[in-house]
Amino acid sequence: MMYLEELFGLKGKVAVVTGGGQGIGQTVALGLAQAGADLVIVCRHGADETIRKIEEAGGKAYYVSCDVTDEAQVKAAVAEIISKSGHIDILFNNAGICYHKDAYEATVEEWRHVIDVNLTGEYIMAREVARTMIDGKIKGSIINMASMSGTIVNIPQRQAAYNASKAGVMHMTKSLAIEWADYGIRVNSLSPGYVATPMSIDPKFVDQELMDAWMPLMPLHRMAKPEELVPAVLYLASPAAGYTTGSDIIVDGAYSIV
Repeated sequence: MMYLEELFGLKGKVAVVTGGGQGIGQTVALGLAQAGADLVIVCRHGADETIRKIEEAGGKAYYVSCDVTDEAQVKAAVAEIISKSGHIDILFNNAGICYHKDAYEATVEEWRHVIDVNLTGEYIMAREVARTMIDGKIKGSIINMASMSGTIVNIPQRQAAYNASKAGVMHMTKSLAIEWADYGIRVNSLSPGYVATPMSIDPKFVDQELMDAWMPLMPLHRMAKPEELVPAVLYLASPAAGYTTGSDIIVDGAYSIV
């Protein structure tokens, strides 16, 4: 157990999770807390449920309101976290959105919204957190949320903006990994396949026809459970990944290789 704690333990670390009020962000936040990290949930809306779950499991967490596309809000949020927690060791850059629309139907405003949240928002957040790591001489870990959609064009949905944003996240991650390597800051990305969260299974967000079309294409014949992403994040966040930077970890049940 001591060996595993040395490799994967996060005791004394401060982890920031954007979009942590629900879905993958909430599940990953709970996993980071169970590994010993103190959590800060950053999102536009309340994160009461996430905070409650972490605290009920014996962890520590608090919430900071922020729109990651707004540079001023991000700067203020990061300053608040430093004021309260003293430092940031881990960032899980998770906030994201998607529209399922043909390119000729989607508006330029929708395109910009997706790029702004999924790519620019991750950039602003990563940059501001990295500044605190550099100033505090913290050899931290930044984990950007990408997607298998940055590697393939998954069908039958039309989502050019989403696919482009996630491909951008993957290359941005590599670029930042090189820029910040001399400071000991590791930057990696996570590329999930279809995950059983409301965005993928709730009829309010996705048509049943799409869900029916996806399932036969999945080699494992099911979507991932959100908790099945946690081990990859724990690895990237922990000392075990000390020589892993600029990498993209695909967790898609082999979907993107067939």
